[in-house]
Amino acid sequence: MASASTVELAPHPIPKAWILSGNPVARSRSLSRSRDLTSSIVVWDCTPGRFHWHYSQDETILVISGEAFMMSDHGQERRFGPGDIGFFPAGTTRTWRVGDDFRKVAVLKENVGRPLGFCLKAWKKLVRLAGFGSKLAL
Repeated sequence: MASASTVELAPHPIPKAWILSGNPVARSRSLSRSRDLTSSIVVWDCTPGRFHWHYSQDETILVISGEAFMMSDHGQERRFGPGDIGFFPAGTTRTWRVGDDFRKVAVLKENVGRPLGFCLKAWKKLVRLAGFGSKLAL
């Protein structure tokens, strides 16, 4: 267990090629990872600046503190502040403008694709039906 607002974070630099303006400094800490290694929970924060962010995994965020603005594909800015939730699919890129120190909790999930995802669901259902659901961790 951890408090997202006070947990200590380690440096997690934004790639220089992604930074558009300012000198944003990012930090993060992984709090947990699923047994199948496809999901994790991370606390992340950043100081003011403007940058691109490339999502390699599905990411759901919950803003803890601060303020940031995300530019949509249509050129509109969307404000994110404390309590706001957002979802960003793997493979997308967004431009962020952080105005105040910004902290979020992110749930990251590998995008396994439909065929593999269907097979995994079917396998888990078979395991449960066979009575092994509480004995096997998938």
